[in-house]
Amino acid sequence: MGTRGHSEGITMSGGGLYSLATVGARHVIDAATPMVVDAINSLPQESIVNGFTLSDMGTADAGTSLSMVESSIEAVNARAPGAPVSIVYSDQPRNDFNALIANVYGLGPFETYLDKHDNVFPLVSGTTFYKQILPAGTLDIGFSATAMHWMSSKVCNITNHVQAVGAEGEELEAFRAQAYRDWRQILLHRATELKPGGKLILINFGCDEQGRYLGNTGGVNMFDTFNKIWLDFLEQGRIDRDEYENMTLPQYYNTVEEFSAPLTDRDDAVYQAGLRLEHIDTRIVKCPFAEAFAQHGDAERFAEEYIPTIRSWNESTYFNALSGQRSLEQRRQIIEDYYGSYRDLVRDNPEGHGMDYVHAYMVISKVI
Repeated sequence: MGTRGHSEGITMSGGGLYSLATVGARHVIDAATPMVVDAINSLPQESIVNGFTLSDMGTADAGTSLSMVESSIEAVNARAPGAPVSIVYSDQPRNDFNALIANVYGLGPFETYLDKHDNVFPLVSGTTFYKQILPAGTLDIGFSATAMHWMSSKVCNITNHVQAVGAEGEELEAFRAQAYRDWRQILLHRATELKPGGKLILINFGCDEQGRYLGNTGGVNMFDTFNKIWLDFLEQGRIDRDEYENMTLPQYYNTVEEFSAPLTDRDDAVYQAGLRLEHIDTRIVKCPFAEAFAQHGDAERFAEEYIPTIRSWNESTYFNALSGQRSLEQRRQIIEDYYGSYRDLVRDNPEGHGMDYVHAYMVISKVI
């Protein structure tokens, strides 16, 4: 979900604002819901009659996946009426779990599946997907969307950009190598958790066969825009060189080949742990704010609606990049000015701006 889960120290907007701001992330999950239902329908009957467990990893405030979870419950009930259903929501310890609880229990702006279904047990875990979340052999369906591009750590600062899509040379290689280690670690933990015959539905940001990625599908490159404004702040003396370089997003967008490698190489520990790649394809979900702008034509409205979805997932990185020697007020003002500059840029020249989502949709099974 515009990035639902994340590295330590990186947080999504709290107070339930994340799901409200990231409509596109919900559309991605909605598009993946038939894959989840198909996976449930393919599970061995004996594995679900005594209890079914679904994990939503990197869930943020859980608002964007409520419909998917409800569809999953309905699919289980159709196959095994009365079977208890456990929904395990997991994210890093700094996640806003208060907002998650509010959304799941119907105390926020969303309807909850708990009002419609009995024998459903939401569970919450502060364990990241870089660790084992559930006991071995207890997971039926593992789900994650728009989360696993967040790396376990930032291996280095990028000296010429704010994201690995603009990195070069040794810096790019360092990010690529760390992303590979992270992906294998994620998969190995899931291999332990899954029941034989269980499945993973993983919807990850990636770089598609045409080189497209989030915010770079033919219009204005979003990450280059991030970098340009931040570099302008450096040249204006608003920030210093260390602060510019510290604003390095700990993210990497795998290609289809990079996602597939540990799942298809018979000598890899992931393959030997029993995981098999059943399906992978790449899809683009159009930016809902740019789509709406194409209809209403109000540039001011577009800018006001578009910037919050960006801010919901990268503001903490910008804020943490600023020197602790600055006052809190000064740091907050720099952040406000940064997003204000972005808003003005979009308002004055709206054409081509937008955050189209580019994901790899994967179905991974554990062999019986």
